Amino acid sequence: MKLNYHADTDSLYIEFSERPSVDSREISEGVVVDYDAQGRVVGIDIDNAGNKIDLERVLLSKLPGTVETEAA
Repeated sequence: MKLNYHADTDSLYIEFSERPSVDSREISEGVVVDYDAQGRVVGIDIDNAGNKIDLERVLLSKLPGTVETEAA
């Protein structure tokens, strides 16, 4: 999973998989879910993220894998 924030557009993309998206559905105003060919969620795009979610803090708890960070 990868979180990508784009300050210039104030959008957050949460990538769950590197599989290609073949379908997208807006589930709420400015919130779009991307699906692969099997109907599995591959990502979520949140427009105007700063107004919809708290971007100041990210907490990862009890994840089974490794956690990596990438400088902005």
